[in-house]
Amino acid sequence: MAFNGTWKIDRNENYEKFMEAMGVNVMKRKLGAHDNLKITIQQDGNKFTVKESSNFRNIDIEFTLGVNFEYSLADGTELSGSWNMEGNKLVGTFTRKDNGKALTAYREIVGDELVQTYVYEGVEAKRIFKRG
Repeated sequence: MAFNGTWKIDRNENYEKFMEAMGVNVMKRKLGAHDNLKITIQQDGNKFTVKESSNFRNIDIEFTLGVNFEYSLADGTELSGSWNMEGNKLVGTFTRKDNGKALTAYREIVGDELVQTYVYEGVEAKRIFKRG
């Protein structure tokens, strides 16, 4: 339940390199690095509702831990996969539909921040959020 609340992007680490590895074009990378992303997370047992709002889109995602679902990134990349809890960390394991490559995502609370870590093709990026 520690994830519950509204989180606003504070800073990124290596995010442009990650987007480049994902094949996002240079214009979208520049915009994506400054998307003013806000995430609202509600957890009810194993069910999560996540609202993402940014300069580019507003989307509601609902998922249950351990259950596969489909998701598309802001750049249109389509994924299939699931989230699981490992200790106090959410771990997302996804497969790109276009090339079958794996994308791993982590969400964890560190101090008073929500840290999202992405790993794709050996490139790791972090997006750090503060409660908003």
